[in-house]
Amino acid sequence: MVITHLPRLHLSILSKPHPSLYTHLTTLFLTPNPLSTTTTLFFSPKSTLTTTPITHFSDPQESSFPTPQISLDKLFLPPETDVPCDTDTLSTRILKGSNIVLSKYARDAQVVQSDFVKSSVKTEDCPSDGLPEFALVGRSNVGKSSLLNSLVRRKKLALTSKKPGKTQCINHFRINDKWYLVDLPGYGYAAAPQEIRTDWAKFTKDYFLNRSTLVSVFLLIDASIPAKKIDLEYASWLGENQIPMTLIYTKCDKRKKKKNGGKRPEENVNDFQELIRGFFQTAPPWIMTSSVTNQGRDEILLHMAQLRNYWLKH
Repeated sequence: MVITHLPRLHLSILSKPHPSLYTHLTTLFLTPNPLSTTTTLFFSPKSTLTTTPITHFSDPQESSFPTPQISLDKLFLPPETDVPCDTDTLSTRILKGSNIVLSKYARDAQVVQSDFVKSSVKTEDCPSDGLPEFALVGRSNVGKSSLLNSLVRRKKLALTSKKPGKTQCINHFRINDKWYLVDLPGYGYAAAPQEIRTDWAKFTKDYFLNRSTLVSVFLLIDASIPAKKIDLEYASWLGENQIPMTLIYTKCDKRKKKKNGGKRPEENVNDFQELIRGFFQTAPPWIMTSSVTNQGRDEILLHMAQLRNYWLKH
């Protein structure tokens, strides 16, 4: 089902997350607007910036899929990031296929070691070593496990399946002995009884609300198809609960032809961004990816690095 609108989020329905998460990342993703009753759920560019479309930095030797045009007012600017006066300088700091500007915290992004640690069905059973972590979540069969394998450059670290619902627990993978990637059960259709799917939703939401070491949720969206209501509702729930979020558009290598109204991935990304703006005052950070071509892999790791290093400092 394609959705055309969701209501804006207002302060009255926002609930405060775990104190540790709020302390570390509220300035990164929450910027109150004194002129409105709406809360900006992601860091907003300065009002002095223009809306002139700018280009993304890219390696001319590297093939890539088209990316949506982006204007300065739609960029994600991490805190403590100086904004250059000229757009040419700024464009060299924008991660390719994204709206994310690199900050001074974008370092130590390379993955040199990755290990599966454990599967849990309760938040309290998750690793207790205090390392920062990033959670991957999305509709069943959106490509979470494939993306995780791409990020660590291993084919079978996380099990993949064409059958939706393969991931059924909170799965922790330790990276470089310094931080975690967390693979969560997909939402929506899954080949499991309704009772089990309800349990997945319950412990996943409990994890989001109570996991003090969660730096950010990476919400995966299938860019090869039009926007789905369930994805927008999930993004809305994360926003209502002030949980930091980055949108990861998957399957961007699928170059569908325009038959019977079909759209290409970059067009679906544009459409989803417009829908997001219908209920968030500003759009969250986003990255276009493909686990087939590994497009977006380095960009995700750089983005994770700057979020992680900022979290550790604050």
